[in-house]
Amino acid sequence: MRAVALVGGFGTRLRPLTLSTPKQMLPVGDRPMIEWVVGRLARHGVDEVVLSLGYRPDAFARAYPDGECAGVRLVYAVEPEPLDTAGAIAFAAREAGIDERFLVLNGDVLTDLDIGALVAFHDAAGAQGTISLTPVADPSAFGVVPTDDAGRVTAFIEKPPRDEAPTNLINAGTYVLEPEVLDRIPAGRRVNVEREVFPGMAEEGVLYAMASDAYWLDTGTPALYLKANLDVLDGRRGDPPTPALVGKDAEVDPAATVEHAVVGPGCVVGADARIAHAVLLPGVQVGAGARIEGSIVGAGAVVGAGAVVTGCSVVGDGVEIDPGGRLDGARVPAPEEPS
Repeated sequence: MRAVALVGGFGTRLRPLTLSTPKQMLPVGDRPMIEWVVGRLARHGVDEVVLSLGYRPDAFARAYPDGECAGVRLVYAVEPEPLDTAGAIAFAAREAGIDERFLVLNGDVLTDLDIGALVAFHDAAGAQGTISLTPVADPSAFGVVPTDDAGRVTAFIEKPPRDEAPTNLINAGTYVLEPEVLDRIPAGRRVNVEREVFPGMAEEGVLYAMASDAYWLDTGTPALYLKANLDVLDGRRGDPPTPALVGKDAEVDPAATVEHAVVGPGCVVGADARIAHAVLLPGVQVGAGARIEGSIVGAGAVVGAGAVVTGCSVVGDGVEIDPGGRLDGARVPAPEEPS
């Protein structure tokens, strides 16, 4: 089976981390996010993934110059302009010559969904398209998907007010689609799958959905990206729990404290520094006595001696925090449009 992975977004909510790096190339634990996504597909028999690219596509080509990721063959489909979700799906599928049933997934969602079960459900229903669903406490930020007893989607409601949502089951961002779905998506313009394509399919009774309580996380904000990393440490992604992950060639002073944190390759952590519930991307330098808690520090950044970074602060790549400086819930630099 082949799959289309949507990885072309700007990652606006994760700025400044994504000012120069696509969000799917940000590390989660010990590997880039895209490797978690593609590796999961590989375990379910997918042997080719078409990356629907838009923002900084060269980052993927540089990372995987042989066209292979997690043992899966990659095909690159670079949008000439932003085409929205359905437009991106159709563009990538057409570029790759997909003419049979295929998978689609959002590249910034981490999940342990049983894809084989989703495909089997799709086959049993005789569906034209099948959506994976996941329960959430507050569905107002997502597409809510009520179904009948057979799993047929009865409506597709994008981001309803919390007190008006008919269910807490939301679109989890993994789909099984028959090739005729592509005929519903006109070429060359922006088309949204959640607002245009899926509602039309639901009206015709050809769209189904399967709920799952498997691990699921949308990594699109700093707090959720941080959670994705800490979930790896806590063993929620299948590996044994570990107090911390320290990357290759990182230097942590014996007098420093690193707990429940990811320290990337090449980082240097000085004496009496404390790194807790945090993520340091590669090459970060942390001065003596500095404290980084519940926050993210971008690649090559410098946190001066005695500085304090807390409250889900985000320090961008290469930024220098002065000795004794304090950040609490800040983003440095403030988010701006990517160049």
